[in-house]
Formats: sequence, structure tokens, C-alpha cells
Amino acid sequence: MANKIFTYSSKKQGLVNSESVPEDEKPEILSLRPDKLSDYVGQPEVVETLKIAIEAAKGRSEPLDHILFHGPPGLGKTTLAHIIANEMGGKLTVTSGPALEKGGDLIGILTHLDERDVLFVDEIHRTPKAVEEFLYPAMEDFAVDFVFDKGIHARSHRYRLNRFCLVGATTRVGLLSAPLRDRFGIFRSLDFYEEKDLITIARRSAALLNITIDEPGAAELARRSRGTPRIVNRLLKRVRDYAEVRGDGKISKDTVDAALLLEGVDKQGLTNLDRRYLKTIIDFYNGGPVGIEAIAATLQEESDTLADVIEPYLLKIGFIIRTSSGRKTSDAAHRFLTSEKTLS
Repeated sequence: MANKIFTYSSKKQGLVNSESVPEDEKPEILSLRPDKLSDYVGQPEVVETLKIAIEAAKGRSEPLDHILFHGPPGLGKTTLAHIIANEMGGKLTVTSGPALEKGGDLIGILTHLDERDVLFVDEIHRTPKAVEEFLYPAMEDFAVDFVFDKGIHARSHRYRLNRFCLVGATTRVGLLSAPLRDRFGIFRSLDFYEEKDLITIARRSAALLNITIDEPGAAELARRSRGTPRIVNRLLKRVRDYAEVRGDGKISKDTVDAALLLEGVDKQGLTNLDRRYLKTIIDFYNGGPVGIEAIAATLQEESDTLADVIEPYLLKIGFIIRTSSGRKTSDAAHRFLTSEKTLS
């Protein structure tokens, strides 16, 4: 007799029903992602655009236009793909550009999509060119073309696909080829979050994790989260561990200060790698300008990591400046690092 699996709602955190679910659908990890646009915090222009597009598509019984999200990591691109699939009543298939090594990989995914399903391709700018060309007819005509045999015996066959929605996400929209970029109907940029939105996210996530957090604690956590929801959730879990082991199980500002001191996250939200990046430019290259490859070699880090993870936030807060000759540190960065030395 099969074991009975209970399903839970992330919204109510209570028992919903006692129906058996397949083993691969067990809710093993509590998801902090919202599942509706009405629960999504921040990015108001993007949310409003999606609300209008989804309502219009459902009213016409049509699939949603293909959507491209771009912006730094952790701002909600994947979460929005989950929400779109949920709102459209289809299932979500998730893959990434580097995972699609050959055309057969993509064709296998496309031919298994049903009407109104959503295909999410993360880091879509890294999709190989040969695979990308299969996307063109799939996005425009909902079809893929097969070529059989070779030479004078070659013949082509067009296979019709169900009408689906492609959601692409990229951290480097400039690396996306023009033919692919032009086939997206909705093109939206995600920006760093405001502190008030991060406070709301911190409090919502704390409620889902069943832990108490006061307003000063949530504000301090938001302040150190680099304007990024993924980071506020990650730091919240580390602070939760600290509060349960070294504190009274509740999160306050003092708890956040103590926990993030161990994590190496300062009051500006900078990590050890951020500070090493800034000090490298100042100490080794006299404040710049210096190329990203030279900085990466000095730090023994990948240049893509620095460009995609480290630099966006430092640019946002004005600690570095990009010039035609390379990166330079700003006066604000010098003052901040000096004050850090003074405090320590």
C-alpha cells in the first residue's frame, strides 16, 4: 500500500488535504516564492505590465507573448516565471542556456509543452547559436523544422508545437543576439529593490519560516541585503540559525548585527569579496582605472563573477565607476573603507 503524502499550503501553513501526491511532487523544501502577482513585492511597473498582458491573453484565450527579463541576479526573474505559469494555468518547465548543448535537447523540451505552458530559460544569452536557431520558428510560428537525410536526399519536415510562452532571463542583455531579442513581445528590466520593499519581504519570509522578527531587525536586515530579495532571504535564514542557537529564538537588530558580523556582511551590505575587490583597485592599481580581467587575475576569481555579482551593486551605490579605460573607485568608496578601518 502506497504511503499517503500530505500536502501543505505555503500561504496558510496548514493541512489542505490528505490526497496522495507523486513522490517527485513532495513539498520537501518550503518555498518562500509568492505564487500570485498580488503577493509579489516590488517592481511595480513590471507587475502592472504582466497583469495587463495576462488578463488580455486569458480574455482572448491566447498564449502570453514571449517575455524577456533582464537585470542583476536575485531580483525575481525566476519567481516571476513561476507566477506567470500559475496565473496562466499552465505548467512551468525550467532550463538554462548552457544546459541546452544541442538542438535535440531543446526540441525534446518543446515537443512536450502543452497549450499555455511556460518554458523558462535562465541565462538565455549563453544558449549556443545552433540551439538558438531552433528557437526562432518555435517562438514565431510555434513550429520546429527537422531535416532528414543528407545531400540530394535531404528533406525538411515541420512539426507543429502547442502554443506556449517563452520566458527568458539574462544578466547581460547586451550579449543577446538581435534576432532572438527582437522575437520577445515583452521586454522588462528588473532593478534593485527599495528598503521598504525588502522589509516587507523579510517580514513575509519570517512568517513563512515561523520566526518572530521585530521592525528594527527587519529594517537592519533589509539595509544589508544589497537591494536584492534573494540575499534578504538568505541572510534571514542565517540570522534565524543564530537566534535559535545563541539567542531567544527572536530576531532583533542586535541579533542581526551579531549574526551578520560572523557572516562578514557589513552595514553597507558589502561582503569580504566586495571589500577585497575595492581594496585591490586601491592598493594594487592606485584607484584605477584598471580592466576587469586584471582585477579578476589579482583576486583569482572569474571575471564573470565580478561583472555579474559584485559590480552591479557597487555601481548602484556609487563605489566604482566604469570608464573606457576600466574600473575606478570613487571618493565614497575611499571614505567608507577608511571609516571601516577606524571602527575596527
